[in-house]
Amino acid sequence: MYKANDQRYEEMKYNRCGRSGIKLPAISLGLWQNFGSVNVYENSRAMIHTAFDLGITHFDLANNYGPEPGSAESNFGQIFAQDLKSYRDELIISSKAGYLMWDGPYGEWGSRKNLIASCNQSLKRLGLDYVDIFYHHRPDPETPLEESMSALDHIVRSGKALYAGISNYPAARAKEAFRILRELGTPCLIHQLRYNMLARDYEPDGLFDLLEQENIGGIVFSPLAQGILSGKYLNGIPAGSRAAFSSPLQERYLNDAGLGKLRKLNKVAEARGQSLAQMAIAWILRQPSVASALIGASRPEQITEIVKCLNNTKFSAEELQIIDQVTSC
Repeated sequence: MYKANDQRYEEMKYNRCGRSGIKLPAISLGLWQNFGSVNVYENSRAMIHTAFDLGITHFDLANNYGPEPGSAESNFGQIFAQDLKSYRDELIISSKAGYLMWDGPYGEWGSRKNLIASCNQSLKRLGLDYVDIFYHHRPDPETPLEESMSALDHIVRSGKALYAGISNYPAARAKEAFRILRELGTPCLIHQLRYNMLARDYEPDGLFDLLEQENIGGIVFSPLAQGILSGKYLNGIPAGSRAAFSSPLQERYLNDAGLGKLRKLNKVAEARGQSLAQMAIAWILRQPSVASALIGASRPEQITEIVKCLNNTKFSAEELQIIDQVTSC
């Protein structure tokens, strides 16, 4: 029977999420990949154990995570029932809806019907009475924003979620969503966005400034650019790696120029006494509005190594300048 590490809260850092009462671990675990029905269940279980033993209290899911869609929630629900049920009040569990989940006109986007039905389905798969955070996973260009936000408000007021969040919203759209939720009386807790050294679109977009102005927390997914910043590509593309099967990743990041950038960034990391992956996560956490970096993993050891980044999260002006120069060219 699993028993959590008694020292799990001694090393992890916890950051306040915006103006709320919630603190998130600086590192959270995302279950987008490697927790589905096609993966080895005991490995998924071991990663959950390792994460919680290291003080990672936040586990992030979505209705369509797998593969197969829904299976990550089902597997996490089984692990929760086996191992974590007695720790429920120590956990922040989130889910989302907005991407395609079932056939027909109501299986994706942001209608009231889709979001409420999705939340109900997620709770059944997870075996939970409520999730701590429920997100609208992406903006819907056709559904009025008031409808999507009122659905989140309803989900919170019905007790199916404690907090509402949004994900993948550009600054202008996010600002309007924040206003609507605030007026409904269910303030937005958090915005989940894609951000890393190689994908910095939200900086000129103004989203980080907006999060600070609104006192809303940020949580960053894909902080390692789908593994590009993990360090495993410094000497080329290993057989069996994600990039070996993804020509877009190769074309965008792993050409000669891209590999050159990775090696220059790795030199900065080495001078800091970190791996490239550790530095990439620490760099994310430099943003004042970011409460947590949401990592993925395929092995428990990867989680252990990433958490070590918290030993050095400060950057000199010279280091930041070099990183800016490398990633902007």
